[in-house]
Amino acid sequence: MRRLVQLRPVTLDATTRRLAACYDVTDLRRAAKRRTPRPVFDYADGAADEEIASAANVAAFRSWRFLPRVLAGVAAADTSAPLFGGVLPVPMVLGPTGYTRMLHPDGEIGAARSALRHGLPYTLSTMATTGIEELTAAVAGAVADGHGDRWFQLYLTRNRPQAVDLVSRAAGQGFSTLVVTVDTIVAGNRVRDQRNGLSIPPALTLSTVASVATKPSYWYHLLAGPALDYANFAGRAPTTVMKTADFFDADLNWSDIEDLRSRWPGKLLLKGPVGPADALRAAELGVDGVQLSNHGGRQLDRTVAPVDLIAPVREAVGPAFTVLVDSGVRHGADVALALALGADAAVLGRAYLYGLMAGGEAGVDRALDLLTREFTSTMQFLGMTSVTELRKHGRELITRAAR
Repeated sequence: MRRLVQLRPVTLDATTRRLAACYDVTDLRRAAKRRTPRPVFDYADGAADEEIASAANVAAFRSWRFLPRVLAGVAAADTSAPLFGGVLPVPMVLGPTGYTRMLHPDGEIGAARSALRHGLPYTLSTMATTGIEELTAAVAGAVADGHGDRWFQLYLTRNRPQAVDLVSRAAGQGFSTLVVTVDTIVAGNRVRDQRNGLSIPPALTLSTVASVATKPSYWYHLLAGPALDYANFAGRAPTTVMKTADFFDADLNWSDIEDLRSRWPGKLLLKGPVGPADALRAAELGVDGVQLSNHGGRQLDRTVAPVDLIAPVREAVGPAFTVLVDSGVRHGADVALALALGADAAVLGRAYLYGLMAGGEAGVDRALDLLTREFTSTMQFLGMTSVTELRKHGRELITRAAR
């Protein structure tokens, strides 16, 4: 009996213990929900209106079934993927998320360090709580060692000189890719945030005081750290999430994209619910690719799931144009499916934010490690020895589930 009973050593560090008990992104979400005040968790987890699009994004990935090849000899499966002239160790990118330091003090810097350590691009949001220069300084060592890449996501604001200045600063700091978001012309109707009365920055009101007792660690670290603000719009009065759309310009149009193309020296992506016709027009203007996205369901509810746009967009633009996809990626199998349908890589949002909320930078590491492991095993189960092979034979490996 003594041989059968082997006591594991007790892990004293609470964060390490918590993350070790998370075996997929769903577990990370549960851990994040337990540790984070409801208004803050809902800010990351919630979506617009009835949250139909958010749920449909996840369901759309799960509406496919795999048709694996067997006896393929996949012990040496290569997960690396070409992107923009470089090579990613796995076909994943960390997408832009606003106000990230509200979710955990490690914020954008912790997420970027984790991404670069994994050799993956990290995208800094216009609405970040960390500035362009601050992020550059924080990850200078990783960049100097040639690990990963930095992208900048741009909202074209009503104050165009301010927006142009952001573009110039990002270029000057060595950001390689500009991701222009095109679906924030008006505010998404974030019902959870309205019900919670969430303000930016978060304030201790009568409705939030009660959460101090239940989440003391969160509030201690928030109040002990530097003041929260939109780093690129510092000094503005507190506002609601809905009111942040006042920054943006509802007159955004194709001439703005032409102007940005002339200003930006690196790679240029459009991020939004871009259909085949718009993707083709973007390519004709010299845009390098699209990031198919419905903002995780946070803008226009009931928008088509981006994964369902991959095949028609790829058919329209051909093989050389870059096609990325986000919204609903929760498992490494989702990444494999995206590539089988014709995408070059998948972009992560909530998947790594759950890790951040659960354990800071180490939680992002855990999320990326889990997704990488899942992607690798899925590729092997499919009988694919490389990402190139997966993309080449992708449509032979998937079928729609019976309804």
